[in-house]
Amino acid sequence: MPADVAQRLDRLPEARSYDDLKLTIDTFEHLCDSSYLSMDLSPTDTDDLGGALSRLLEQWMIQIEGLRSLGGTAYLPYDFADQCTAWLRVSSTDGHAADVQAGWSEIPGWDVNPFDYIPQDREVLDFKPLPEARITCLLDDLAARINANRIALASTGN
Repeated sequence: MPADVAQRLDRLPEARSYDDLKLTIDTFEHLCDSSYLSMDLSPTDTDDLGGALSRLLEQWMIQIEGLRSLGGTAYLPYDFADQCTAWLRVSSTDGHAADVQAGWSEIPGWDVNPFDYIPQDREVLDFKPLPEARITCLLDDLAARINANRIALASTGN
């Protein structure tokens, strides 16, 4: 059972394509759209929204794993709009503890492939943090929470 890390991404069953995802980080909640995740960006993409969300969170886990040895900063996208994107900035100075903060960038959603954003090795230089959307936790606990969230999202299907 993952530690109680106050961060997760959920599907809202009553909505379709717009305001149908909710990011929660501590007491902060942000409604997101899955519309960019529903686009056919490559022949290997899944047609199933639960699978697409799972694939996005798999990339989050890869980035978290990359912080475990030396620390550093990773940016995890969670909302894609035409003129901006929303990200979680995960920073670790020691490869053990993490500071997780939600924020925005003027990087347009169409410039980020949600199914394969890691090869771009993107630094979000214009990251604008949301002060009320911040937690600290252990990287191991964050990875466990993301993995549990990924499995739950994968099971939601279309």
